Amino acid sequence: MESDTHHPLDNLDLQLLHALQIDGRASFSRIAEVLGVSDRTVARRYERLRAAGKLRVTGATDSDLSGAAEWVVRMRVLPHGTDDLARALARRPDTTWVTAMSSGTEIACVFRVPDGGSAPLAALARNPQVRDVSAQQLLAQLMDGRWRGRTSALTGSQVDALRPPHTDEAAPVSLIDLDRALVPALAVDGRATYPDLARRLGWSESAVRRRLEELRRAQVLRLEVEVEPGVFGYSTQCVLWLTVAPAKLIDVARALAADDEVAFIGAMTGVHNLIVIAVLRDSAALATYLTDRISTLNGVERMEATPVTSYAKRTAPRH
Repeated sequence: MESDTHHPLDNLDLQLLHALQIDGRASFSRIAEVLGVSDRTVARRYERLRAAGKLRVTGATDSDLSGAAEWVVRMRVLPHGTDDLARALARRPDTTWVTAMSSGTEIACVFRVPDGGSAPLAALARNPQVRDVSAQQLLAQLMDGRWRGRTSALTGSQVDALRPPHTDEAAPVSLIDLDRALVPALAVDGRATYPDLARRLGWSESAVRRRLEELRRAQVLRLEVEVEPGVFGYSTQCVLWLTVAPAKLIDVARALAADDEVAFIGAMTGVHNLIVIAVLRDSAALATYLTDRISTLNGVERMEATPVTSYAKRTAPRH
C-alpha cells in the first residue's frame, strides 16, 4: 500500500508531476498508458501527492487573450500581520500569485484586472498592516516553458504522447457567463471532473465540457501545476528585481531564460523593468548565482534580491 505521505518522491512521482505539466487535465488512464503502469497506481499517486500538499493543479485565463492586465504589487508590511494578509490576498479572485518575502516583512502579488484598469492600491494602503505599497504593470513574459527542475523525468517520446492532441491558434476570446463561474472553480481544482463542475455551477455537463474544451483549444485557459520546489531538493527561492538598460532588456532576458535556476522572467514598467524568479538548491547557491552570474550580465544596472519566505497562492503570472 502507498499510504505514507511523507516518503521522498520516487521516479514514478517525478514522471507523474512532469506529465501534469504537459497536460494538467490528462486522464489517469492516458498517463498510465504512457508511463507503463496501471490507472489505479497513477490515481493513487496523484491523490497521495495532493493530500500531502505537494501538488495542486489550477486553471487560469491568459491575460492577453481574455482582455486583462496584470500588475505586480509590492507591500512592506508589519511582520505580525503578514500571514493573515497573504491569505486574504490569496482568497481574492483578482490575484494570481501571492508570496511573502524578506522573512515576512514584505508581500508581493500579481493582480489581474480588466485591461485599462489598475491594481487597488488605495484600498491596500488603508490596511493597517501595510506600511507602503507600489505597483508596476507586467508587460510581457520573456521566458518560454517552465522551470526545468520539474520537467526532466520523461523522455521526448513520452512528452509527445502526452501533449494535448490539438490546439487552435491563440486568439482573443470574449468570456461568457459560464466562464465567469467556470474559471474560478478551476482555479480551486484544475482537475475537477465534468460532473462535479456541472453540479457546482448549475450548468449541464455537456455545456461545461464543451466550453472548457473550447477555451483550451483557443489557448485562453491554461493549467498550472503548483509544486513546492523543495520536493525536488531545491530549498531556496528568490525574487530578483532588476533594472536593465532598455537596449539590453531582451538580451538579458534571453540569457537568463537559458539558466536552469530561472523559473519566470517578466518585463515591467517602472525602475525595476525585469522581474525574475530563481529557484536554487540552497542559500550558498543563490549567493553564487547573484555574484557570478547576475552581476556580470551586460546591461544590468541595479539588482535587488528578496528571498521568498512562503507562498499563499502559486499560479504564476503570465502575460
